[in-house]
Amino acid sequence: YGRLNETLNLLNYPTNNELIEKLSHDYIDNLPTFNHLFDGAKEVLEYLYPKYTLHIITNGFEEVQNQKIKNSGLDKYFKTITNSEKSGAKKPNPIIFNHAIEQANASKTNAIMIGDCIDADVIGALDFGMSAIYFNEHFKKVPENIIQINHLIELKKYL
Repeated sequence: YGRLNETLNLLNYPTNNELIEKLSHDYIDNLPTFNHLFDGAKEVLEYLYPKYTLHIITNGFEEVQNQKIKNSGLDKYFKTITNSEKSGAKKPNPIIFNHAIEQANASKTNAIMIGDCIDADVIGALDFGMSAIYFNEHFKKVPENIIQINHLIELKKYL
């Protein structure tokens, strides 16, 4: 609701509470139907799944993310899904990483965050004390100390 209201106000679009409420419900209802996967996603998951226990950390809404993961056929690969709604914090806040580690019954020294957002995913994980790999599909310039891949299949080199 807040994001829609702010966006429409910035665009000087005439609005009211009823319109924003309808848009926000429609957005939440329709978002899980967008299930595009990156090229190689299933192949990499099939490779990783027997070797590692996989988990998700997301800033998305619990209801939406769970449905997207299920609709994509990815739910069978992941043991836990940690979201900002349940943890009370968004990446890069260490609270969400700590919540994920606790939920996974894991150790941050034995965990690797793989993410497509340099700040929230990678820097957040590194600051928390976790290893990280940046999925840099757009070939953005990043510091040399950041491990990066440009295609998901490249994870096989590291894991």
